[in-house]
Amino acid sequence: MAAKITNNINIRNKKATFEYNILEKFVAGIKLLGTEIKSIRQSKANIGDSFCAFINGELYVRNMDIAEYSHGSFYNHEAKRDRKLLLTKKELKKLIIKGEDKGLTIIPLRIFINERGFAKMEIALAQGKKSFDKRESIKERDIKREMDRMVK
Repeated sequence: MAAKITNNINIRNKKATFEYNILEKFVAGIKLLGTEIKSIRQSKANIGDSFCAFINGELYVRNMDIAEYSHGSFYNHEAKRDRKLLLTKKELKKLIIKGEDKGLTIIPLRIFINERGFAKMEIALAQGKKSFDKRESIKERDIKREMDRMVK
């Protein structure tokens, strides 16, 4: 009987919901090297400034920072290399078509480890917010904070 892998790796892009309106979410696998997955399991990754782009019909996440593995020797990986995202052909075709629309972009939302131990990335098709939309988000957040204070 195989032991259940318990993990609590959940690396989030906190700026994503503030900067963008999320239209549709997808879960993609990530093609990683051995030292990269070990660094992710130590929560040594940052997706704050990263974005997704199509290169030769395949989806890659760019500018994602995975810190070098502390015990990796000369086999260590490059910290900010492009990493391929693994999606079905149907999902890729949908993202290519929707991504061509003006103002839409593909952004990573979070990295997590699934129950089988594989690293997955939740990506979203998103539309950038205008500055007045951001002010509304700040106002909603402040109202929610005040309501939580009154309840306690």
